[in-house]
Amino acid sequence: MPPESLLVVGVGDIHGRFHRVEAWMDALEAARGRSVDFMVAVGDVEAFRRADDHRRKAAKRAMPAEFAEYADGTRRMKRPLYFIGGNNEDFEALHDHPEGVELAPNVHYLGRAGLRHVRGLRVGYLSGIHAPRFFEQPIKRPTSLDSAKQAGYFRTPEVEKVTGIRDVDLFLVHEWPRGIVQRARDEALPSSRPLPSYWIGNPITRRLVDTIRPRWVLCGHSHKGFAVSLGGEGHRPVTRIACLDQAARPEEAVFWLEYEGREPVRAGWGLSGEVAWKAGETWNLTRLPATPPPRVSEDAGEMEEHESP
Repeated sequence: MPPESLLVVGVGDIHGRFHRVEAWMDALEAARGRSVDFMVAVGDVEAFRRADDHRRKAAKRAMPAEFAEYADGTRRMKRPLYFIGGNNEDFEALHDHPEGVELAPNVHYLGRAGLRHVRGLRVGYLSGIHAPRFFEQPIKRPTSLDSAKQAGYFRTPEVEKVTGIRDVDLFLVHEWPRGIVQRARDEALPSSRPLPSYWIGNPITRRLVDTIRPRWVLCGHSHKGFAVSLGGEGHRPVTRIACLDQAARPEEAVFWLEYEGREPVRAGWGLSGEVAWKAGETWNLTRLPATPPPRVSEDAGEMEEHESP
């Protein structure tokens, strides 16, 4: 009996744009000629249950609050969506569910850190970003904008929880692993696009990736598409990393993987269905779309929050 074939789609920071993501999945299914089995989102989903929730202002942007329609049952997500937390979420709703919860039909919060089996794949995850001065502190119940902000930082026990997991097919993090931009610089590959700043990312996530050695890592937060591989020296397995743009444009905000059983056989960006990578090929900046997506006015004034290392 042949192994099950899966189409798994990663989506960058949604920031409340659920309707758009669903339309994108319709287009990708048409292009690939098959159904999307499930989606994963890399944080900053902003699944607020009320459109007028004042806490959304903590995100410093006028993003839609479309999740309210899924929460009250007027709309239903067509395909399962599994997401981790970023640093802009409805942390009050998520606080009592560190091990995850289904927030609406087909919308699953994975939790703060752990391992989940999804359709036969081993999916590891770590929510949040690194803030050194909060790393050893307990998480307070988010009852104000200030306490909600600190809920978006991962803590030592959560990192320890995932340090020991192994045999991971897909690892979801919000903030990039530190050093992957320098890795790309060292490869000195021809590219028409400027590289991001070398300091992007955090060392804790990088240490986790180097320890766990997942087959694929998906991340968001910095609103840029990026592709790089780690490992491969000696008998060390290769980890392929895909960083996703925010869900304003699909070209680098959507990244799909097709599996045969647990083996990834091909992958691609955006909605065209065009294959950018096949099993056995290298994974680096040359696998990004040839032309970076245009920056549009929707991003005007939009800034991510970064803690100093």
